This record gives sequence, structure tokens and C-alpha cells, in this order.
Amino acid sequence: MGVAAKIAPSMLSSDFANLASEAQRMLDCGADWLHMDIMDGHFVPNLTIGAPVIESLRKHTKAYLDCHLMVTNPLDYVEPLGKAGASGFTFHVEVSRDNWGELVQRIKSKGMRPGVSLKPGTPIEEVYPLIEGEYPVEMVLVMTVEPGFGGQKFMPETMDKVRALRKKYPSLDIEVDGGLGPSTIDMAASAGANCIVAGSSVFGAPDSAQVISLMRKSVEEVQKNY
Repeated sequence: MGVAAKIAPSMLSSDFANLASEAQRMLDCGADWLHMDIMDGHFVPNLTIGAPVIESLRKHTKAYLDCHLMVTNPLDYVEPLGKAGASGFTFHVEVSRDNWGELVQRIKSKGMRPGVSLKPGTPIEEVYPLIEGEYPVEMVLVMTVEPGFGGQKFMPETMDKVRALRKKYPSLDIEVDGGLGPSTIDMAASAGANCIVAGSSVFGAPDSAQVISLMRKSVEEVQKNY
């Protein structure tokens, strides 16, 4: 048996004015994690949420808050997010080449799970040292669109990275984010992804629970053959 399927609806696609009820609705629909996109308006052009929103949401849910930091200075966010109640802290390799060891140690010391993400144009080899180092990350997030905005089209060429990761690290949590839905899930699952972030395809569906269930089945089908 391979690694467990984890479906993480992207709260960027939710109704932000009703974040707590949207989060509960996703959990009721079968979500494992809630994916929180934290953007600083600098590393990516969009500006979204920060620690105060995570802290507010944490008061309403015990769910795993899977935080993806599209920020230039991830180190500055470790303490506030740890205090706010974030569960996972995924930073970008492109801004952490010099200090990722310290970053991972700090993330873990605040009780969060460290992950690393890479943009579509970044070679997969750049994350290998972070998985094999003295202070390893516990998840790799392969962006399947350019980070910054929801609703973009899935980039199938990014699946080579997922395949390379899965072959090299059979028990690693590999997350994919961007353009995932019923029409693209099989490509991602068969490449080896087990953590699936999906925004518009889940929130925009007439039956969100059905979409979550379909994506979970696709991952489980592949993983049971590992």
C-alpha cells in the first residue's frame, strides 16, 4: 500500500465572508485538509490572507490547516503562523535556497509540519537536498500552474516532476496544486501525487462531496498498487 490520499480544498475559492461555514462544509463533504493560500503581493502579485485569518478560522475548526506560503520572506511568518494555529507550513524553494535548514527547524519547533513548494519552471532537483538533508521537509508541493491566482489551467508537463519524486521517494507526501479536478485528477494520481489541492473544481461543483470522493478514489486506486 502506498501513501494515504489527502484531499485539500483550496479556501481561496471559498466565500471569504463566510470562511468558517465554508470550511465546515468542505469537511462535511469529505475533505481531509483545508488548503490556505498565503500570498504577500510580492513573491506573487496577489495579496490574500495572513496569520490573523488563520487564527480566526482556528477558533472554528480542528481541521488540518495546510498553509502554502507564496511569500518572499517565509522566516518572518513562522512564529505568527505557529501561534495562529497553522498545521502545515509549506515555503517556496525559490526564496529559501540559503536558509532552508534553519527554516525547517523553526517550523518544526512551532509544532507545524514543514513542506517545500516549487514553481512550474523550477527544476525538481532543487528540492532533493531538502528531502535528504539533516532537517528534511515532510511534503513536496509541485505547482501545476504558476502560483498567484486560482482558476488556471493544469500544466500536464509538470507531471514529470511528480513521477521523478515518487520514483525516488516512495513514502513521501507529494502534493499538487493548480487546475486539479475531475478531468485532470487521473493524470496527477497516476504520476504519484497523493495530496490534492482543488479550488474551483470543488467549490464550483453542484455536488462538492462527489468531486472530493472521485479525486480520493483516483488516488487510492493508484496507491494500492505501490
